[in-house]
Amino acid sequence: MAQTLEYLSRQNNTLGSIRGIVHTMKTLSAINAAPYEQAARSIKAYHRTILQGFATFAHRSGGIALDTEDVREQLLVVFGSDHGLCGSYNEILAEKVASHCQDQTGPQTGPPPRLLCIGAQMNDALRDQGLAPEAVLLPPASAEGIGRLAGDIVTRLARLGHGQALHRLGVTLAFTRRGEHGLREPVTRRLLPLQPSLLQRERRWHSRSLPDYSMSADALLASLIRSHIFASVFRASAEAMVTENAARLALMQQAEQSVDERLEEVQAEMRSVRQTEITNELMDVIIGHLE
Repeated sequence: MAQTLEYLSRQNNTLGSIRGIVHTMKTLSAINAAPYEQAARSIKAYHRTILQGFATFAHRSGGIALDTEDVREQLLVVFGSDHGLCGSYNEILAEKVASHCQDQTGPQTGPPPRLLCIGAQMNDALRDQGLAPEAVLLPPASAEGIGRLAGDIVTRLARLGHGQALHRLGVTLAFTRRGEHGLREPVTRRLLPLQPSLLQRERRWHSRSLPDYSMSADALLASLIRSHIFASVFRASAEAMVTENAARLALMQQAEQSVDERLEEVQAEMRSVRQTEITNELMDVIIGHLE
């Protein structure tokens, strides 16, 4: 009986230590998500300004129609995690990417897109789907690192384009975004070629002040496109980091609940064993007096 009580006591201590670790990881996940949420909000406001710049350019230039039929290169940038303990976060997105690649491959669509992967865990998930990324980059370690990652990806896109017109380059971003009611949703977003609506002139300007610019039209358009690419990649990366930490937080909450339930069971067994031990000791005393 004493050995059983000792075993249960050790198990209770072990579960208590595990609960402390899980609770710490849950707290860290919640803390880590906050700066990325702020970064996502900030870049959203900046991106709105860039889109207004496109509207200004289209209004003054009369709009531009890009030929998007002759796309020579396809690149898919996948934002995943570098660390585990986030459930099926990477696997669900990898399935979405595999489905996208299958839809983009064929006689009418051409060869499968080249893959650029963010995160070692995401790389493993993609390889499990039979996909081999050309390069694997590290996710940002902090909110300050998102800009460096976005700049690196923009540079890689420029090298991939080999100086050719950007409407000849097809780029899609794959990441997990926040959905309704706290849910997470894997999505693919086309970045290049540009959406035709960005360069179409509006029939009426939204204010009484007509837009204007002083730099050359070509330089302005090139700058707007670079800023649009940077902001889109930055936003996808920030959103991916938010949802990764949210997935880890949800997993830690489930783990904490499971540990709490097991702790209650072990402590109930300990109380039962102690009660049985006390009862047996009392019986021994009573029997001793009767004898």
